[in-house]
Amino acid sequence: FACRSPACYRLAGPCGPFRVFRNQLPRRNDTYPEEPPPEEPPPGPGPAPPKRLGSGAALCRVCGCLGPRCCGRCRRAAYCGPEHQALDWRSGHRRSCGQRAAGDDSTDAIPEHNEFLFPEYEILIEPEEPEFPADGTDDEQGAVDTSKDVKEQEELGAAGIAGDALQSLDEETLEAMAKHETAEEKIFRMFKNQVAAEPEQIIRYCRGGERPLWVSGENRPEEKDIPNCVCGAKRIFEFQIMPQLLNHLHVDSLGESIDWGTLVVYTCADSCGGGNEYLEEFIWKQDYSMGCT
Repeated sequence: FACRSPACYRLAGPCGPFRVFRNQLPRRNDTYPEEPPPEEPPPGPGPAPPKRLGSGAALCRVCGCLGPRCCGRCRRAAYCGPEHQALDWRSGHRRSCGQRAAGDDSTDAIPEHNEFLFPEYEILIEPEEPEFPADGTDDEQGAVDTSKDVKEQEELGAAGIAGDALQSLDEETLEAMAKHETAEEKIFRMFKNQVAAEPEQIIRYCRGGERPLWVSGENRPEEKDIPNCVCGAKRIFEFQIMPQLLNHLHVDSLGESIDWGTLVVYTCADSCGGGNEYLEEFIWKQDYSMGCT
């Protein structure tokens, strides 16, 4: 969860206005089957999806949480509390409340509430493939070297070196420039090279394995900075949220919205259970270094 207000972002401290919660179900539960569904659909035509759910928990039209409160006029719109009921009323429910014709569900359409909710998407999860095959041929390796040269030219061009000047640089000059690369620039270059393989990636997941992919050598948490879980177990790195997500959330206006280099989430190493409760975990925000462009 995050506030999208820049003012909140500036006042929230070094880790930003971010909160992360965990909730997990046992293998046997009342919501999902014990065995996962087959990856391949069964032969034959599938059943037609229902137009509306015939039953289920009432959810708030604004935030999607449980909605024990309902509109006193139409008795159909559910809300988690009076604040979201008032917000939805001002956003359009007052015009559609009580106007539903027989068999017409259009007036039950849920507004987007873009003033504070982020847009929703489906996240596709795939294993990260190596950038190049281990048994690459000499020709493939040659293609790799060419792409690296192009990347170096682009980086030098971004630093303000004109194309003609770049072509005039000899190998010794380029090597000398590489030796003067600062440690911070090297970390950021490694980050960009890794991200370039999957430029649309918004989440990197690796529980208990590799370390996060940092964008900077600054503002990294030490072990003492990551608090233990409420059960007493240590928290370990589970996943990180990449800066590409900002584009999809439409909050990528420099200086006018929230921002991050990467958001790193640490969760309980023992995966302790909280029943039906949500347990708060730990999130660390790392910004881009001032020396990175």
